[in-house]
Parts: sequence; C-alpha cells; structure tokens
Amino acid sequence: MELLHKSWLGRMLNVISSTDPGLAGRSGLILKETRRTFVLQSAMRNITMAKQVIRFTIDEERTVIDGSLVMQRPEDRIHRRYRK
Repeated sequence: MELLHKSWLGRMLNVISSTDPGLAGRSGLILKETRRTFVLQSAMRNITMAKQVIRFTIDEERTVIDGSLVMQRPEDRIHRRYRK
C-alpha cells in the first residue's frame, strides 16, 4: 500500500473496471489530480474521469486501487493512514 502515499502525477493510470462502460480499458498519463477527478492524457485527447466510478492500477503495479477509497486531495492522500 506504499503506492497510495506517493504522488501519481506523471505516471500511467490503467482503468481495470468502471461503472461507466466508456472508461473501462482506458489508460493515459496523469496530468492532474483533484479531490474527485483525474485528468489523463491519452493518445487522442485529455480525458477527465471521476475517481468514484473506476478501479485502476498505477504504472505496472499489480495492486488494484478502488477510486472511491482515494477521494481526497492528493496532498491529503499522501499523508493519510490506510488500513491493510
């Protein structure tokens, strides 16, 4: 879970599953992270997606992260303690 305590800007995000079928399978470079959204740079354009509706991985890590569990500002997420 050490991945949760690092900055994700400039890293690759891969959407594993989503309640929005249009987001499943998308991937891109994280340009911006807010409390509730990610902005990804994909091959064609920038995509804004809600954290609440996606499960994703960062870079080539195997850990799948539920977006609804990381719905806070990035600076707060880095210092937060998560249960194992």
